[in-house]
Amino acid sequence: MLHLAGPGAELDGRLWATSEELDPSLTEGIETHHVAHRRLPLRGASYPFYLASAVSAYRHLRGRGLRPDVIHAHVYGAAVPAAIVAGRVPLVVTEHYSGVAHRSLNPVEARKARYAYDRAARILPVSRFLREAIRSYGVDRPFEVVPNVVDKSVFFPGERGSQTGTGGRLLFVGNLEPSQLKGFPTLLRALSRLREHRSDWHLDVIGGGPERARHERSAAELGLGEYVTFHGPRPKAEVAQAMRNSDLLVLPSRVDNLPCVIVEAHASGLPVVATTVGGIPELVDERNGRLVPPDDPTTLAEVLEDTLANLETFDRDAISASAQASYGLEVIGEQLSRIYDAVREAAALGHERTAERGAVL
Repeated sequence: MLHLAGPGAELDGRLWATSEELDPSLTEGIETHHVAHRRLPLRGASYPFYLASAVSAYRHLRGRGLRPDVIHAHVYGAAVPAAIVAGRVPLVVTEHYSGVAHRSLNPVEARKARYAYDRAARILPVSRFLREAIRSYGVDRPFEVVPNVVDKSVFFPGERGSQTGTGGRLLFVGNLEPSQLKGFPTLLRALSRLREHRSDWHLDVIGGGPERARHERSAAELGLGEYVTFHGPRPKAEVAQAMRNSDLLVLPSRVDNLPCVIVEAHASGLPVVATTVGGIPELVDERNGRLVPPDDPTTLAEVLEDTLANLETFDRDAISASAQASYGLEVIGEQLSRIYDAVREAAALGHERTAERGAVL
C-alpha cells in the first residue's frame, strides 16, 4: 500500500522520498510505504512533485516484483497518479470527499477528478448522494456504492460505565474547526433553548481543533458551563466507550456526506440526532434516530427534548445489529472482494478480445 503523505519536512534536499511503515498496529500485515514530496511556496507548484513521487514509488515497488491485479485509489486526489501508472491494470476509486459531493471543487480540482473518474473501471462512492453528485460532473462510468466501514470489535453495545450520571447523556464527536461544517455553534444555541425546558442532561464533546477555546467561551456565555464538558481528542477505544455510556449522539452538520461517527454510533447501539444533509438520511431513520434541518437551533432543541423524553422507543441492540450487518468489516470486505474479481475478469476479457482482433488483422 502507498500512502501519499504529501509535503515532507525531512527530505534532505531530495524532491521526494519513501519510507516503510513498520508499526504492525497500523499495517495489519500489509506492506505499507509513506511517500512525501518537497513543498514549494507557490500554491499549486508542488503538484508535479506529488505526481512524480507517487509514480516513482510505484515503479520502485514494481522493480521489487509488485504485480497488482487491481489498483484501488482512495479519493480522486490519489486516483490521478494511480490512473497514470495503471496502464492495463483495472483502477477502482473510492470517493468520500464532501467537496465532490457539494460541488465545491475549483475548476482545476474538477479536471483532476474527471481525469481520474474517467479512467476508473469502477467508482465506489460511499453514499447514493455522492454517486449522483459525481454523475453531475458528467462522469459516465460504472458505479457501486460502498459505504464506510465500522470495526465491530471496537464499536459494539455493552455495559454502560460509571460516567453516565442521571438524566440524558448527549455526545458530540467531531473536529472543532473554523469552517464550522459540523454545526457546533448551532448545537450550543439549541442546548441553550433546551435548558429552558429541562436540565437533566449533559453534553460530552470529543474532538479538538483551533475553535475549541472559543466554543468553551460560548458555552460559558450561554450559561452552559456545567452542562457541557470538552474532553479534547480521544482514542477510538475511548470514543467507543463514550458511545456506550451515552443516550444520544448529536451531529448538527451543515455539510457532510456519510459520517463515520454515525456508523460507529449505530454499531454501538446509540441513536442519533443529525441533519438532513448529504448522505446522512441514508443512515438515519425513525428506528435509529431523528433528522432535523441544518442551521436550525430551534427545531434541534425541540427534537432533542422530544427524543430525550422517548429514549425507551429505541432498541439499542437492534440498532447495533442493523449497523453491523450493513457496515461491518466482513460485509464490506466481501463486497470489495466481489468488485475486485469483477473488474479483474472484465479486464482479462478485454485483453483477450484485443488479442483476438490483433490475430485476425
